[in-house]
Amino acid sequence: MRETSAHQAEPVACDPRGFTLLELMVVLAIISILAAIAVGHYQQSIVQAREAVLRQDLFEMRKAIQNYTFDKAAAPQSLDDLKSAQYLHEIPKDPMTGQQDWVTDNCDTALTADQSLFGICDVHSASDKSSPFNGEAYNTF
Repeated sequence: MRETSAHQAEPVACDPRGFTLLELMVVLAIISILAAIAVGHYQQSIVQAREAVLRQDLFEMRKAIQNYTFDKAAAPQSLDDLKSAQYLHEIPKDPMTGQQDWVTDNCDTALTADQSLFGICDVHSASDKSSPFNGEAYNTF
């Protein structure tokens, strides 16, 4: 058996059975911070995706309105006219409201010299909210 002198301190043995409460709390705090950052980025990407869908839907519906007007020499009277004439397969849902509640503008200016009937010339979102990225109202896209 080995004797230890009074000047030498014996090393403290670590308990290899688990983590201390402090270590667990630090790890949980780090995980919570990382999760909060990830949720924020996820929510931003959802809004950006909805804005992209809104822009694409508006582009397609405006193109269909123009094509209908040029082909028929008359503007559509409703979005259902675009669907029934097969210029749109389906009237999309507004990604900002989740409904097919598009706001249409009627114009009394002709797109072509042959146009005999006036009607819808533009379409907008029915949402009264604005983009958190640039502040632009969704109903002005």
